[in-house]
Amino acid sequence: MIRLVLACARGDEAEEIARAALLETFAEGVEERRAAGGGLELAVYCADRPAHLPEVAGEWSEEPVADGWEDGWRAFHSGRTVAGRVWVGPPWEEPPPGLPAVVIDPGRAFGTGAHATTLLCLELLARQRPGPLLDLGCGSGVLALAAARLGHAPVLACDDDPDAVEVARENAARNNCDIQVWQCDALYDELPKGVDVWLANLQLAPLEELGWRPDLPPRLIVSGLLEGESFEPPGYRIAERRVLEGWGGLLLEREAAA
Repeated sequence: MIRLVLACARGDEAEEIARAALLETFAEGVEERRAAGGGLELAVYCADRPAHLPEVAGEWSEEPVADGWEDGWRAFHSGRTVAGRVWVGPPWEEPPPGLPAVVIDPGRAFGTGAHATTLLCLELLARQRPGPLLDLGCGSGVLALAAARLGHAPVLACDDDPDAVEVARENAARNNCDIQVWQCDALYDELPKGVDVWLANLQLAPLEELGWRPDLPPRLIVSGLLEGESFEPPGYRIAERRVLEGWGGLLLEREAAA
């Protein structure tokens, strides 16, 4: 068994491209950590070195794996409390007593709640009054599950990837949460009406396409933006902006009609 480590090229865009490429190739899971100099390192475990590694900017290195590697990767996945209202973490950790918990197994790579864009959505979500909610591009379902724990209902979640839909349903069952998950293209397919809040942890390009839908809700919580980017669809104002680790998240509210 070997451990392959990618020292990513510097820059938010290069790091995000590397993350996506490794998660696509190594669906069993990818370790992520900041090196001493601040750069991002991504690591994967393999029985043998693959003939072809993802073509991403950065330098690859190879390390031998000591006994106990099967559990060592768990050190890179720890739980955290968001806005003092909900805990998100892996199944081998105990959540704080009395705090609503969302348990996500990082064994399948569709989002564990640790990425800055997810945390930004969770922080903004924790400040909203409960009501009907839709999570667009739900991945593992972590945002939808957190919304359910925070009292939102009904909670709806969709993704265009059938594997992500399956994982989100598995996580809903693991957490005993009543959320509705289905497969669709959130940019073009018909979406449920009468929903107060949409969550969209997407990059700027799909967000801009989303912004022209005629059925947008009263409030939008979006993330996946780089710190210097902004998104303000017609008829909306930015009610709150948050930044974390070079990423930005927004709460958008529909402007009152003149």
